[in-house]
Amino acid sequence: MVWQIICNFAHHFVLTMKEVALHKVKFVTLGCKLNFSESATIGQQLRERGVATTVKGDDECPDICVVNTCSVTALADRKCRQSIRNLIRRYPDALVVVTGCYAQLQGKNIAEIPGVDIVLGNEQKGEVVDYIEQWLSNKRDTLAVTPHKDIRRFSPSCECGDRTRYFLKVQDGCDYYCSYCTIPLARGRSRSGTIASLVEQAQDVARRGGKEIVITGVNIGDFGKNTGEHFLDLLKALDSVEGIERYRISSIEPDLLDDEVIDWCATSRAFMPHFHIPLQCGNDEVLRLMRRHYTRDLFATKVEHIHRVIPHAFIGVDVMVGTRGETPEYFDDSLQFIASLGVQHLHVFPYSERPGTQALRIPYIVPKAERDARVARMMELSDRRQREFVERYLGTERPVLFEQPPAGSDVMHGFTDNYIRVNAPYRKHLVNTVVPVLLGNTINDDLSVDINN
Repeated sequence: MVWQIICNFAHHFVLTMKEVALHKVKFVTLGCKLNFSESATIGQQLRERGVATTVKGDDECPDICVVNTCSVTALADRKCRQSIRNLIRRYPDALVVVTGCYAQLQGKNIAEIPGVDIVLGNEQKGEVVDYIEQWLSNKRDTLAVTPHKDIRRFSPSCECGDRTRYFLKVQDGCDYYCSYCTIPLARGRSRSGTIASLVEQAQDVARRGGKEIVITGVNIGDFGKNTGEHFLDLLKALDSVEGIERYRISSIEPDLLDDEVIDWCATSRAFMPHFHIPLQCGNDEVLRLMRRHYTRDLFATKVEHIHRVIPHAFIGVDVMVGTRGETPEYFDDSLQFIASLGVQHLHVFPYSERPGTQALRIPYIVPKAERDARVARMMELSDRRQREFVERYLGTERPVLFEQPPAGSDVMHGFTDNYIRVNAPYRKHLVNTVVPVLLGNTINDDLSVDINN
């Protein structure tokens, strides 16, 4: 069943965007790499219908505004509301479309905001263009949100937008109901594309000249539950695509990161020495309260295994602080454990109360000021570890893929195979090219390095 206010029209009654002279679309994408990939795909579909995407610095008012929302925290919800209202205020004549996780969870509330024309849940995200054309036909506000338990569709997505690296969506949804998280309610059950279809998309990227693909999804280690295929087989198939020089695995749960995957990445042709693994907390009691599927010892063995077979690997880790039940003693234990790991970067964020989650039943509440203080302590550790990692490679030569800089910039950047950010003077011929570079001898404030000329 779909909650919707919508009129169905025969195909020949639907007006095209060209017929009503829509020329520009502006995207506001909040949240994860998966959202970025999906927004880029929608943008490509609109371009095929003659609607260009605005770029930074473009003063022309858009005809359409698309907000692809996130709802991972209360702060994300607030940013979504602010973005929607700001767009309506700045572009009162534009058609406003809101989709994504916040739209999935709070669709009715969003639809009541004056100026919002179309609200679509995650099941409908792949049909944004069709809904826009239908709206052009009848000018009726539309709310279409499928309940999460009924979400079944896997909408393919593989685009780069205005960036250089492509983001390939291989999986969607999540069957892990962690106590603090609303993602299963926003994205539905785990589902994947087939290996054959994903390889075909990678081949298309190669034909378009793409050199690097980031593999993304909600829980990519769960790949293949609906197709009977396996994540490692997907990696092997993608590695064989000619023309793609680099792959990165965006994020994978520690209990789903098999040793076989690590060992294979160590000897693969194109998979980079770069892993991102969610930990969330380094204390086992808090992990139990979070309803995570592993212990900290298991996490430590994964990190040790990576460094044993890929010594130069960059490892990023998600850490949540201040969750319900995280006493000061538990936090200190978590910090000490994380400091003992050989990881290079922490993506740290404070716990946020989410309606309908099991965590709200946990009695111990960490005050907001204390959560913020814990974030600062974790970030201090993260900066120190990342700086130590970068310092190891100063003055050495590493392969770098340079990316297209913002319009008008005289500085470009790229990343080494092991994810060190490198800055260089803009040289057009180097964009989307992997070249060996000699890294500078100093680290900038943003923990990047310059090229030694």
